[in-house]
Amino acid sequence: MKEKLDLLADKKAKALLGGGEARIERQHQKGKLTARERIELLMDPDTFEEIGMLVTHRSHDFGMEKQRFLGDGVITGYGKINGRLVYVFSQDFTVFGGSLSETHAEKICKIMDLAMQNGAPVIGLNDSGGARIQEGVVSLGGYADIFHRNTMASGVIPQISAIMGPCAGGAVYSPAITDFIMMVENSSYMFVTGPNVVKTVTHEEVTSEELGGAMTHASKSGVTHFACANEVECIQRLKQLLSFVPQNCEETAPSLPYALGNEERSALRDIIPDNPNQPYDMREVIEGTMDEGTFLEVHKDYAENIVVGFARLAGRSVGIVANQPAFLAGVLDINSSKKGARFVRFCDAFNIPLLVFVDVPGFLPGTDQEWNAIITNGAKLLYAFSEATVPKVTVITRKAYGGAYDVMNSKHIGADLNFAWPSAEIAVMGAKGAAEIIFKREIKAAENPEEKLQEKVDDYAEKFAHPYRAAARGFVDEVIDPALTRKKLIKGFEMLQNKVSNLPRKKHGNIPL
Repeated sequence: MKEKLDLLADKKAKALLGGGEARIERQHQKGKLTARERIELLMDPDTFEEIGMLVTHRSHDFGMEKQRFLGDGVITGYGKINGRLVYVFSQDFTVFGGSLSETHAEKICKIMDLAMQNGAPVIGLNDSGGARIQEGVVSLGGYADIFHRNTMASGVIPQISAIMGPCAGGAVYSPAITDFIMMVENSSYMFVTGPNVVKTVTHEEVTSEELGGAMTHASKSGVTHFACANEVECIQRLKQLLSFVPQNCEETAPSLPYALGNEERSALRDIIPDNPNQPYDMREVIEGTMDEGTFLEVHKDYAENIVVGFARLAGRSVGIVANQPAFLAGVLDINSSKKGARFVRFCDAFNIPLLVFVDVPGFLPGTDQEWNAIITNGAKLLYAFSEATVPKVTVITRKAYGGAYDVMNSKHIGADLNFAWPSAEIAVMGAKGAAEIIFKREIKAAENPEEKLQEKVDDYAEKFAHPYRAAARGFVDEVIDPALTRKKLIKGFEMLQNKVSNLPRKKHGNIPL
């Protein structure tokens, strides 16, 4: 038995070394952690259980039979993060550049199957050169097996991808199907075709970082939800994100103990400027309303005219969608609509209540928006809110104009509670624009058109630039003192915690993609 145990120990030692000391050192020289070091940082101490440590590839072409590494370039298993079960795979760049083979894919698929069967999140730590070209179509089939499982798991268990190195070609589509993507600045990138192909086809000179780096995808494409300074920050952010989400679609997110006290926040009264056209930062409203220091913003650098993220309210996890007056006046456009819709659908899939802060002057006009389908893209946000069955509460802080009022979780599309601050303006459009249309002839015929215009603007504002007409109709449930917002929200979400709402029986809806 001793010989057999020694053989087992020797094999495990080799597996732990991955591609060997020299390649591990090269990984460190690039400022990157190894696949095992990442898992060690991610999981609670002594909880990770590895599956498939002794797996090797089956290829005999191009001399591959002479190169066999235990684990075949990916570490898979399960363990706990903050005491909760998770499944994880971590690609090992020191073994064949982390390239995906038939067996590499099988190991990932096994983990995903277990995650689905046991209702727990799956986390992918991606660092791979792509498909293993020595295996040809077999490796492509492995990718497709993973993509299919990503799709089947969508909305059932949370899926998070952390891109720790290269992720190119077909490999990008697995993270794209998952719920959240994290990238590391200056060491990870994602693209379908790399700089060399781009140069050949389009004659564009571009670096990997410019084409598909973390900040490119965080600010331009919106592909990644978080751009992190380094791998340690990335893993910490991942763990923070997990704390806001449930294990699966049948559960609710974990709550933290909270003792109610004085929930009034008088500072909220001073955020809205007296000038209705002056911007302010909606994050001040969010942070002044939520439990202190709990707001985790998602997609921070993309479509900055809308803010989305998670926070805690009296210890409970909530998803927040808020117009941002400090950027483009908080107007809705193509990118902000897509960003908001994606986040709303995630929260609805995983039983996370939605809180919406509204200060929106309308949809962004212009040929660029119309020709690039603001109609279809704006409808995504409308569809997402309308379809969501979780508790939904809206607070209108200032402007709620036109169709954007409807789209931003209005009472008409299923909001459960709608509050408005006294500063709220709920109308088809702003007073000046409305007066110019309604009283066009009268203003033109006046002896002093500017004076007449101001008179009509004041008249329209007096009639509509407030929340009381909407409140009289029941479209707003209550006009509240801003200082009482937190208190009202705590009570409102507590009342709604057992909400049951069933959609019409169907296979699935047809969201305007």
